Amino acid sequence: MSVNFQRRLAKIVLVCIFLGAASCVSAQQKPQWMPGQYGLNAGILPSPGFTYVNMDMNYDAGTFNGPKGNAIPVTGTYNVWAVENFFFYVPDTKFLGGNLGFNIMFPTFATGSLVGDFQGPIPGGPGLSLSGGGSGLADLWVQPFTVGWHLKRWDLQVGDALMIPTGRYSPGATNNVGSGYFGNHLQTGTTFYITKNKGTSANLFTDWEVHGQRQGTNSTYKTPGQAFTDEWGLGQVLPLKKDLSQLLQVGVVGYDQWQVTTNGGAVSVAGIPLPASKLPYYSVHAVGGQLTYIVPTKNLSLFFKYYHEYTAYSHTLGNTVCFGGAWTLLIPKPKPAAPKS
Repeated sequence: MSVNFQRRLAKIVLVCIFLGAASCVSAQQKPQWMPGQYGLNAGILPSPGFTYVNMDMNYDAGTFNGPKGNAIPVTGTYNVWAVENFFFYVPDTKFLGGNLGFNIMFPTFATGSLVGDFQGPIPGGPGLSLSGGGSGLADLWVQPFTVGWHLKRWDLQVGDALMIPTGRYSPGATNNVGSGYFGNHLQTGTTFYITKNKGTSANLFTDWEVHGQRQGTNSTYKTPGQAFTDEWGLGQVLPLKKDLSQLLQVGVVGYDQWQVTTNGGAVSVAGIPLPASKLPYYSVHAVGGQLTYIVPTKNLSLFFKYYHEYTAYSHTLGNTVCFGGAWTLLIPKPKPAAPKS
């Protein structure tokens, strides 16, 4: 038996051990959708006109849980900042009894890869290394189709969007910002008003994402498994002024995210291509709170959300902070109220 063959055999045995542990493989363990973007008011499509939304998100994690939900020793932290800029256009026309909507998210400035690669094992040490990536412009989000309905006790919307991999991505690089693959996102939003005055609401948002192929190291290609996300919230509006010109909405929010189909293609471990289907499915679950300050007469709202991830499987475990604001230029402008006689 040659020395080279013995070395290759030993390397293959080590790789099999890594796959058996299901936690020491370099692999993408986060989908494209960054949870925490929706919470309260998930079903409300903006009013006809142009709407700008600024959303600043931070995800910070220093723990990685294995497939059984137990923490695995890691070095480093995974910290991501994303500054998202959404532009909505809702024409004043009806479609299927609702309003059409179009939006684009660009530019998105990010520090750290929004889709993480978790490297392992660490040379000379146990566990994994959490890699946060670089900084720059992230992928382009285009949502060419949304329909929203404003009903008596419900606000509903459904839409389809594309994530286009325009952000910097190079296989094996530590300064990636983009995901490196296309994604299709089917989304729904629901707000049910528990009380007749619409002050108390229950909310649910869902995102189902299907992925394209992503290039890896050593001429490997992986198609990440499909992912499903739900974001939920229970909110209450409180008047800050008697004339209802300023409102405060408070609520409990949370999110859940799962990989729901097997990965396709192959990944490179110790330089050897292996089936990506051997990688474990990931999931993560979080709960938190939201505050929203609303000025109805100015079509302006400011929000702050905090989420704590209480359990995860084959995924990082951390906290999400999200804050920002939204402003709508109404088209057509509402007619002034008639003077009281």
